[in-house]
Amino acid sequence: MSDDASTSKGEWWFYHLERTSLEEALGPLLEKCLQKEWRVLIVGSKERLPRLDLGLWTWKDTSFLPHARADKAGDTLERQPILLSTESTPANNADIIVLLDGNRLPDEPSDAAKYVRCMVVFDGDDYNARDTARTQFKAAKDAGQTVGYFQQNDRGGWDKKG
Repeated sequence: MSDDASTSKGEWWFYHLERTSLEEALGPLLEKCLQKEWRVLIVGSKERLPRLDLGLWTWKDTSFLPHARADKAGDTLERQPILLSTESTPANNADIIVLLDGNRLPDEPSDAAKYVRCMVVFDGDDYNARDTARTQFKAAKDAGQTVGYFQQNDRGGWDKKG
């Protein structure tokens, strides 16, 4: 974990997708995490992981995001800067956890303190994921944790709301 990562724990950042696919939107967010030398665990559905895997290799013509799927990484799990998984076990010693598809931490909101940041990325048209994000937001806020809400703008970037 980088020195920067050890200074802040348990933040919840919510990203509300409205313009692009999740696979397109994650690229810039993950690139920023890697620039800070943070390890990332992405927890998504079994159906999403193949699309996300391909999307991270091809998201930008000039670069790729180094990653592996937990079900295919074998004994290299702990070395992966970005690990894609259906489980919230941080096998790569993640600083950041990204929850997709309505996934949750086992003990919310307190488990967020295990990470520098818990990022919940959800499509506004996915009612299950949206409702789960609302519940997570309220629980984190009620617990006194730092929360941030970002809504995707017309250019595909993020505007902080509230």
